[in-house]
Amino acid sequence: MTDPTFYITMATAGLAGIAILSGTALTGWRGWLAFKHQQLHAFAEPNAGPTLPNASARIEIADLKERIRKLEAIAAGVDL
Repeated sequence: MTDPTFYITMATAGLAGIAILSGTALTGWRGWLAFKHQQLHAFAEPNAGPTLPNASARIEIADLKERIRKLEAIAAGVDL
């Protein structure tokens, strides 16, 4: 184990491994930043147009309209 070639080979392999891991991490970081950049531009786009409310919001709005109809009928004296 006193062979200098062994130590040089192990140091080179370790350095290569660290370089590969660093390159992979950097690529992942750049991809994540590009993804977040894309999300921000999609969210902040002013000409995106109106969005439709989800189903639960539409059900809640319909329920509120029905309650208003009933309250108006009670105020008018109409028996439901």
